[in-house]
This record gives sequence, C-alpha cells and structure tokens, in this order.
Amino acid sequence: MKYIGVTISVIAAIACIVFASILANAYKYKYKVNNTINVTGNAKKDFEADIVKWSATYSRKSMDLSYASEQLKQDRNLVKDFLVRQGIKEEEILFNAVNINRDFTYQTDGSGHSYNTFTGYSLTQTMSVESKDLNKVDNASREISTLISQGLELNSNSPNYYYSKLEDLKLALIAEASQNAKLRADNIAKESGSRLGGLIKADLGIFQITGQNDNEEYSYGGVFNTTSRLKTANITVKASYGQ
Repeated sequence: MKYIGVTISVIAAIACIVFASILANAYKYKYKVNNTINVTGNAKKDFEADIVKWSATYSRKSMDLSYASEQLKQDRNLVKDFLVRQGIKEEEILFNAVNINRDFTYQTDGSGHSYNTFTGYSLTQTMSVESKDLNKVDNASREISTLISQGLELNSNSPNYYYSKLEDLKLALIAEASQNAKLRADNIAKESGSRLGGLIKADLGIFQITGQNDNEEYSYGGVFNTTSRLKTANITVKASYGQ
C-alpha cells in the first residue's frame, strides 16, 4: 500500500509539472502574439507606356458580293497607304479576315404573314496596329477620320497603352513597399520604447495600375488601366514584426 501511495504521488507531481509547462508555454505564446507590430507598406511610381495597340473597322454593303469585295479591297489599300504615310511600318499593320454577313429586313403583309427580304451583303474588316512609336500611332488614330471624306465607312477605336517592363516594375515596387513597411514598424517600436524583432509574416496586396490624374478608384481585384498613356503603379505589403 505504501508503494502504491508513493507511485500516485509521483504521477501527481509529474502531472503538475506538465500542466505548469503547458500554462507557461501558452502564456509565452500569448505574450508573443500580443507583442507584434502590424504595418502596411506602400510604394507607387509614375511611368509612361511604351507600347500602343490600336484598331479600326471599315465596311462596305452591296447587293453584289463581288462588287462589295472589290470596294473593300480598295478601302484596305486606302487605309494601308494612309498609315504608311503617317510613318507606321508595314510590319506593324495587321488586317484581319473579312467578315461577310447576309442582311435581311423582316416585314409583315396585310394578311399578317411575316416574311424577310434580302437587302445585300455587309462586308467588314478590322485593321490593327501594335507599335512602340506612340506619337505616330496617336496621330494616325486622330487623323484617320479624314478618310471618311473619300467614301470610307470607318469606325476607329481609342488606342490602348501597355508597358513592356511591367514585371520588372512590379518587383521593384514590392521591394520598395517592403522597405517602407519595415521603416514604419521600426518607427513604431522606437516610439514605444522597444526594439523591432524579426519578420513574422508578410502578405502582398493587389497590384494596381491607374491613369495619372484620372481619379480612378482602386478595385478589390485590381485595376489595370490601358486607356491612359501616363500611368501610376501602386502596391501594398502587409507585414507583422515581433518585438
């Protein structure tokens, strides 16, 4: 019986030690979690696009498919000659396949019967340009409407602007935003009379590209502006540091 009592006492002592160790670790973890500095670093940069993409569509309509096709071919030559005169290289010009539609009008006779009447063939073709000479393409997109006076039925889209070194820009901004986050955390630690510890966690925010001075609102899924030639890139980094 004495041996059993001693065994029970030993087991109880071990249980107390284990319980005390668990409490100590829990307190230590709680202290560690509560003594973190959470900051958001930010970085942004203004830049100019170096690639422009622009497209325009022209069309012809006729009861005679061959005639409409010949007219569209003349329009294509007219557009190509205009672009070359504007200083755009031929290899930067792309003409897509011709789209052909049969047009009908739907009518109802006096007896209430519906029928359709063939009104001709509509042929459309899209021209697109991709170039690094933004000034020439910008000027061409503004001046191409002068071809309307020569009988061209034209619809010109607005140019879109892109940046070829976007990935390099993004990596540079991530590094800058991370440094900004660490600087903010260090300032907070100094103001509170403590020292900044190591990085515990870091999360990358959404990469946003907006037009300069356009007052665009940031989106949860990210904004990628293509309509402005002058742009602003912005990124955030959320970081947690120990103390």
